[in-house]
Amino acid sequence: MDCVIEAADVWKMFRLYHDRAPTLKEQVLFSHRRKYDELWVLKGVDLKVEKGRTLGLIGQNGSGKSTFLKLLTRIIYPDRGNVKIKGKVSSLLELGAGFHPDFSGLENIYMNAAIFGLTKKEIDRRLEEIIDFSELEEFIDSPVRTYSSGMYMRLAFSIAINVDPDILLVDEILAVGDEGFQKKCFNKMKSFKSQGATIVIVSHSLGQLEMLCDELAWLHEGVLLEQGVPADVIGKYRTEVFAAEDRRAETKSRLQAEHVREEATPDPERNSLDDPEEGDIPIEITPPKRRGNGSVEITGVAFMDRSGRGKTRFESGEPCVIEMRCHKHKPVDNLVFGIAIYRNDDLWCYGTNTLIDRQPTDVQIMGDGIVVRVNIAKLNLVEGEYYLNVACSDGLATEYDYLVRCLDFTVYSQIKDVGVCRLEHRWEISGLNDRGAAVAAER
Repeated sequence: MDCVIEAADVWKMFRLYHDRAPTLKEQVLFSHRRKYDELWVLKGVDLKVEKGRTLGLIGQNGSGKSTFLKLLTRIIYPDRGNVKIKGKVSSLLELGAGFHPDFSGLENIYMNAAIFGLTKKEIDRRLEEIIDFSELEEFIDSPVRTYSSGMYMRLAFSIAINVDPDILLVDEILAVGDEGFQKKCFNKMKSFKSQGATIVIVSHSLGQLEMLCDELAWLHEGVLLEQGVPADVIGKYRTEVFAAEDRRAETKSRLQAEHVREEATPDPERNSLDDPEEGDIPIEITPPKRRGNGSVEITGVAFMDRSGRGKTRFESGEPCVIEMRCHKHKPVDNLVFGIAIYRNDDLWCYGTNTLIDRQPTDVQIMGDGIVVRVNIAKLNLVEGEYYLNVACSDGLATEYDYLVRCLDFTVYSQIKDVGVCRLEHRWEISGLNDRGAAVAAER
């Protein structure tokens, strides 16, 4: 196969200056005197992409993915090594670069497409397709300064995607627009792929990359750690990243946490839950995100696995435990504990409390220190980002303490279903005989 992209021992360094030159004159005349650190964002990267193949770049923020794409577009150049490109390149890196806010959408199509190298005749031929793809027919003659950010990005994407290049470079842009437009963008990428175009794409959506790419390359702190079949690279990447997250969460959960600051003046008679063997569970919350009269205080919250290790990442269907530590400052007649799980876009996914579940909480036999554990047999949420609210109240109208978004957590999955929760199910497929009765399909 013909190799259209070849990076050989590529190194790239940026300077991090410790001071700021106050004038342009000083920047020019005394630049050699300014102190700086060398930040090597790419370190000896060797990578090849064959014609017609789709390569995905993965890695955590700051690993060098976007820098590598900029080298391929020749926006920047390597300090060592070399990069060879064969063919016409279109890049979807900084959508809308070159737009003039006072020009109409139509005028910006001609101007921006010319930047990509199209002649006026070529733009005329593709104009209707660009406008149709952007879904901005009603607004195409309005100045782009009147566009919303989503409309602006849709127009920019529609221009760039209709250039028909030999090589397409994409940096985290498949989140443009609403869900329908995102699907159309993804299908357009698949169409490019089927036509034999070479694609290099950066994304944090591992599921999309696995469906679209022929191979993945994993960058970590500027070093190419792995390149190969998407499923294999994703498996190794998840193992390492999630293990690192779990190690940080476990270390954090062992540290003794300070009490959450409250907006109200603290009561000097209030005491923390004293548990020298286990220590308080850390909680991340800011004062404006809690409410209640303070008769009972939630002093700590943790998400853990069954062994008691603090975690922020769970595989869908994995068992887990939510633990709350509370301190009773004043006598109360009734005590109800509750949890609520929300998706990152504030969609309420699940909620329950001890009253709903008919779990008795006899306040007469409880001391001032209380530990509440919610054992979840299967965390059947689909892949995504979520957060947790916790509360304690009298079960009627009085809230003692309510913490909003006290913990963020992530659910990952090898299964690419959609929605909010995963319902346990199995498929049965059969045919019908002449009498209309079901006939099991033969294997």
